[in-house]
Amino acid sequence: MTPSHPRQHLRRALRFALPYWRRLALVLVLSLASTGLSLVLPLLSKSFFDTALLGRDMTALLRTSALFAVATIVGFVLNVVAGLRYTRVSADILFDMRLEMYRHLLRLSPRFYARTRIGDIMSRINNDIGEIQRVAAEAALAWVGNVAFLVGTVVMLAWLDIRLFLATMAVAPIGIWATGYYRKRLEGQVGELRQRSADLGSFLIETIQAMRLVVLSNAQDREVSRFRKRNIAFVDALMSMQYLTYVSGALPGLILSAGTGLVFIYGGYRVVHGEMTVGTFVAFIAYQSRFLPPLQALMGLYASLATAQVSLQRVSEILDAPVDVQELPDATAPDSVRGLVEFSNVSLSYGRGRPALERISFRVEPGEVLAIVGPSGSGKSTIADLLLRLIDPDEGTVRIDGVDVRRINLRVLRRHVALVDQDPCILHASVAENIRYGRPDASDEDVRLAARQAALEPFIDSLPEGFETVVGERGAALSAGERQRIATARAFLANPAVLILDEPTASLDPDAERRLIDGYETVMRHRTTIVITHRLDVASRADRVLVVDGARLVEQGAPHELAMRDGRFADLFHAPAVTH
Repeated sequence: MTPSHPRQHLRRALRFALPYWRRLALVLVLSLASTGLSLVLPLLSKSFFDTALLGRDMTALLRTSALFAVATIVGFVLNVVAGLRYTRVSADILFDMRLEMYRHLLRLSPRFYARTRIGDIMSRINNDIGEIQRVAAEAALAWVGNVAFLVGTVVMLAWLDIRLFLATMAVAPIGIWATGYYRKRLEGQVGELRQRSADLGSFLIETIQAMRLVVLSNAQDREVSRFRKRNIAFVDALMSMQYLTYVSGALPGLILSAGTGLVFIYGGYRVVHGEMTVGTFVAFIAYQSRFLPPLQALMGLYASLATAQVSLQRVSEILDAPVDVQELPDATAPDSVRGLVEFSNVSLSYGRGRPALERISFRVEPGEVLAIVGPSGSGKSTIADLLLRLIDPDEGTVRIDGVDVRRINLRVLRRHVALVDQDPCILHASVAENIRYGRPDASDEDVRLAARQAALEPFIDSLPEGFETVVGERGAALSAGERQRIATARAFLANPAVLILDEPTASLDPDAERRLIDGYETVMRHRTTIVITHRLDVASRADRVLVVDGARLVEQGAPHELAMRDGRFADLFHAPAVTH
């Protein structure tokens, strides 16, 4: 992932905020009104001392007190309303950002996921967008209010007494320099903390998913040690960030506080010598006491804004990841597909130093059952990804019914082509909901039929709640074979023109394998089936077999013919002959 410029982050944030400009404008008006009322309060103290107290004017005393109470109450109400409305609109804006990120992740190809850890992705979706939302909800409105109050306070201080104002501002440049210096250091440390957090999350996801391996390999102590090292790195980064946060927030304010001493000495001197009224001096002190808190708050907000900027950069790295598979504006949407599949000189590389496929060409006729066999890592499963346009070839063309798949609407393509993965995804839902996932409007009878064709009925009959039994996260309550058959039933229910089965019987016993093959032969009669397999029995029932080895197509033909040859097919299965 390549870093992008901060201006790009700002433009992206503004793009998300623009649709809500009316609501944001209302919040801004309410916030400025509340700030304006707050600025009136110190000025009332001038009238209170000079006119009401020193002038012994009871009417002025009551009037000033009433104005003070009204301004305080109305300002409080406006501030609460502005804060609540802003929290809601900021949540809506950040949901839009999280939604766009999620949609973008759904469009990225296997190339992206091959080089990006899931833990890093989850850290950006949850932690980074959550941090942006926290800062947006807590800091952005405070920033607007503090800036407005600070500007108003500066104007009032200069209006009350320009010489005292200059004394107050004497140390301001030093405080501003300290703010900028520590903010740059803080941004780098926040980025380091985010990366250490992602490392920790990735480690947990990886080892929890591999829990059986860890336990069976007696690797518990080793993994605990690795976990401890990552946690120590995270804590070290956290402590460094906290130190810089405190320093960047407190030190500039401490420097600016030195101006307060000058005001007391110089202002007191002028009051003693009759050059300034007590009311003016009290009002000036009141404004100055309100000048430092928003200034310190703004400096403290730099820490929050620095974390938000780093988080926005990390989110932008995901949003800026290129989408390999783009749908053409004029993509066709055929109503029906016959199932003619063609690969013409197709090559593909994942950037790992060797190609996944190299100049592969073959043709599958409508209604044909094609088996693809070969050693692990030879590129068999990549053929399925290309046919479904999860990824596009570097060279060559993949066609369905003579049309380049890049010219077919993606929804239509994936409605007519179904895949059962080697490691199928099972959701934390009921058996029926898992089967119905691709066709949520399917009837109960259609679901039962698909289950029967996938040889699932005996298993479902044994469940306490039948089709309504919840199978656990990632199908944890199921065996590998049961997960495979549920995924197969899901594909059968989709009623595709082309069905791709990636190792559909690898986890099945011989009887279940036979019934599953019978099922897909029934479902896919007169439609195209591509079976990726290591099983001789499965390959033997195909009309034709492709043998892929070293990313190349090295052999093809009827299974019984290939078995009689002294070629790669025979080597794979050590079979002298196969009857068809």
